[in-house]
Amino acid sequence: LMLLTLGCSAIWFLVFCGISLLFLIRPLRRVLFSGPIMKVMKSILPKISDTERTALEAGVVWVESELFSGRPNFHKILKESYPKLNAEEQAFIDGPVEEVCSMIDDWSIWQNRKIPDNVWNKLKEYKFFGMIIPKNYGGLGFSALAHSAVIQKLSSKSIPASVTVMVPNSLGPAELLLHYGTQEQKDRLLPKLASGEEIPCFGLTEPTAGSDAGSILSYGDIYKSESGEVSIRLNWNKRWITLASISTTLGLAFNLRDPDNILGRGKDLGITCALIPTKSPGVVVGQRHDPLGVPFYNCPTQGVNVEIPLEKCVVGGMDGIGKGWHMLMDCLGAGRGISLPSQSAGGTKSIYRYAGAHAVIRKQFGLSIGKFEGVGEPLARIGAYNYMLEACRTFTCGAIDAGVKPPVVTAIAKYHCTEAFRTVINDAMDIVGGAAISRGPKNFLAHPYIATPISITVEGANILTRTLMIFGQGALRAHPFAYKEVKAAENNDVKAFDLAFWGHIGHITQNKFRAFLLSVTRGRLALSVPGGPLKRCYQKLSWASACFAILADVAMGSLGGTLKFREKITGRFADILSWLYLGTATLRRFEADGRLKEDLPYVRFIMEMAFSEMQKAFLGILKNLKVPGFTWFFKYVLGSWTRFNSFGEGPSDAVGGAIVKSMLQPGALRDRHTDGIWQTEDMDETFGRLDVTFRKCFEAAEVEKKVKKAMKKKLIPKSRISVALDAAVEKSVITEAEKNLLAEVEQLRWEAIQVDDFSEEEYQGYSTNHQVSGLDMNLSGK
Repeated sequence: LMLLTLGCSAIWFLVFCGISLLFLIRPLRRVLFSGPIMKVMKSILPKISDTERTALEAGVVWVESELFSGRPNFHKILKESYPKLNAEEQAFIDGPVEEVCSMIDDWSIWQNRKIPDNVWNKLKEYKFFGMIIPKNYGGLGFSALAHSAVIQKLSSKSIPASVTVMVPNSLGPAELLLHYGTQEQKDRLLPKLASGEEIPCFGLTEPTAGSDAGSILSYGDIYKSESGEVSIRLNWNKRWITLASISTTLGLAFNLRDPDNILGRGKDLGITCALIPTKSPGVVVGQRHDPLGVPFYNCPTQGVNVEIPLEKCVVGGMDGIGKGWHMLMDCLGAGRGISLPSQSAGGTKSIYRYAGAHAVIRKQFGLSIGKFEGVGEPLARIGAYNYMLEACRTFTCGAIDAGVKPPVVTAIAKYHCTEAFRTVINDAMDIVGGAAISRGPKNFLAHPYIATPISITVEGANILTRTLMIFGQGALRAHPFAYKEVKAAENNDVKAFDLAFWGHIGHITQNKFRAFLLSVTRGRLALSVPGGPLKRCYQKLSWASACFAILADVAMGSLGGTLKFREKITGRFADILSWLYLGTATLRRFEADGRLKEDLPYVRFIMEMAFSEMQKAFLGILKNLKVPGFTWFFKYVLGSWTRFNSFGEGPSDAVGGAIVKSMLQPGALRDRHTDGIWQTEDMDETFGRLDVTFRKCFEAAEVEKKVKKAMKKKLIPKSRISVALDAAVEKSVITEAEKNLLAEVEQLRWEAIQVDDFSEEEYQGYSTNHQVSGLDMNLSGK
């Protein structure tokens, strides 16, 4: 029996060795296994269109590949750039940006429906419209971080001003010329764009092509002019084009056709970009949209048989024909990570500073409202989001400045920064209450609140960004093998497919065991992570990454090409990948700032929020993922295990309380967390009045405690502080100087909580020049 058993074992061992040998001999493996598998895969893979391929291949993969791998190398990630402004850039922030902010009266801009000429002139004089243009073309040649810092500071003072500056420095003629223009085009236009002599806009979206920009209907037909020059006759209908009505140079994306095959490249040449002088015959500009009443130029534009010379106007000349979609995807991939994240960060810093000040100044039931836990809960979210948005802004700009332009990461930044600001502004509205809903010069929340949906909608609507871009692009680009398999199958390259496919199998096998081991130990077996007070955060991120990686492979394998239509599923995967990145950016900031102990509550709050959001996403995937033959296993077995072995339940009250405590007192932490926004000591300005009053309240806090303690002991009658001051001095509870301090503070409190009001005549009156929806918008606040 023993000999028989040994004999059978030897036979099976030989069979195993024989099969293993087949796999080890790559030529045999390609013939026997890889080739047939590739044919099957090719038959079930959806066809990737040229526009989809261009979008997929735009930019460069960055740290998202580490997070997608299932085994992120955090030591490597923490060496990625977390940049600072250089001396010249900081001087621009402290000089020209400060000057322009001081000139801006945001209430007046909203009421008069325009940025005044003196501000426009300063923007041109200081080359705000040429931040991304190199110095040799007359621009400022700023880094992405400096560009971001300018938008952040302007946003903290006036959204119309920040939008006006951000657009020429984002997707538009300057960006396209820098990367793809001919030398003649650069020499001719870039200096004028930098100086503001030329005002640019870019026409992409249309009535039928919003988020689906690849389906644009605008077209241009190639023909030969009477002089024999190859020209284009254009027709377009664009909308939502910022600055269009005042632009002098219109960038345009359109489908280029060659009906007579003049160029010998066929009749359909693809999406092309051109720069058109708006004074050209047939160009229609001048009309405006009204984006929720926010007074920046957002406009439609049309073109009827507009004739332009091809070589002069098409970006890149002849070489740029049909390459417009690639240009747009490449430029948008970078721009998403700068403008709107910066605007959100600037707005959040302002709310952190001034909603926190209001929570100290405003009293109810004899206490500053910040003392109530009900108010403290949204305050803590504001404080934590503020820390995270600055981390995301800086870390993402570091990648762009390094030349990476990571489209997945910038999509994450755009989506989550704008969504975070939506949460922050709603929380602030709840905290400030009636003063937040009464429009007027004293209200610092109403205008950002009104404008918030715009940032959600533009540069890729957030629903699209979450459900299609973050995971849809990330699943192929950031995955170490998936896109290699797809490309190899499309190219019938068995050799490349063999390497990618079996590499993928090994990747799945390793991640399966890694995910299991990290799950049962709650991440503690992730040993190669940075130490310090946040070691457990790195371990749990490693655990989440491993589970994400294996689950993503299961979803791609079971759903195949139909996955891109399962947007609820892809949205949840996007949430996990996003919070992996946001958590990583937060930890990177903590390291870059020197592991400051006072910042730990902020970091812990964000990390616990990240794990809680990932937990919800994992449960949603497991509940709804359809895996042939194994749906029950994922839904009931893994679902139950994940509920029991949770990644996180959200931030604790204690961590939130620590954040609120730091927000409600002046000092270095509060100043550091709000660095980079416009601030003032001017008591005629809302921000100055709030800041000065806030500090005075803190200064008088101990004196106020003396008076309250005396009331409690019945040394003086119980009454309002302002009424009890004389009695407190008489009983030697406080000194005359302390009485004067409290009296001053009470007066400052009173002035700081006032809201604007208008006479009926002012409210109902009409302006002869500026009329909006029948209501006069030229009201003078008292």
